[in-house]
This record gives sequence, C-alpha cells and structure tokens, in this order.
Amino acid sequence: MPTYQYECDACGHELEVLQTMLDKKLKKCPKCGQNKLQRLIGAGSGMIFKGSGFYETDYKRKEPAQKETAPKPCEMAKAGEKVCCPCAPVKE
Repeated sequence: MPTYQYECDACGHELEVLQTMLDKKLKKCPKCGQNKLQRLIGAGSGMIFKGSGFYETDYKRKEPAQKETAPKPCEMAKAGEKVCCPCAPVKE
C-alpha cells in the first residue's frame, strides 16, 4: 500500500497516511478540523532493501553445483582397479 502525504491549507499541518489506491482522499484536517487538507504529489519511495542483502540471501549460490562424475583414471589406478590409460598401468 502506498503512503500519501497530506498538508492542510488552513493550518499547515503535514501528515502521512497509509492508504490503498482505492481509498478516497482525506479532506478534514485532524489538527484544526477544517476541510482544507490537500494530498501532495511526490515521487514516492523506491524499493528499500534491508538486511544482509536481497541477492546474497535469496538467489546467489555460494558454491557452484557439483556434478557427479566418474572417478578419474588415476584415482581408479590407486584403488587397484584395471585401468587402460597412459598414466596408469594395467594390473592383472
């Protein structure tokens, strides 16, 4: 819901009101009671990010996803399995 800023033309009282876009404009000033309240036109506020970070906590992966891969031939040779590659001799 947007926050609207109002100012009274009679007494100069300023206030901010949280209203839906469908709510009617306020007319009566809460301070002086006259029907001279005007809604001010402003740029509004942009998005506000608080905390440790929107991207850091919600979307960014800390480590790249690791794919399950077959062990390298050299690792298989260390385990004593038969391997046919230039870096590991074949044991029988």
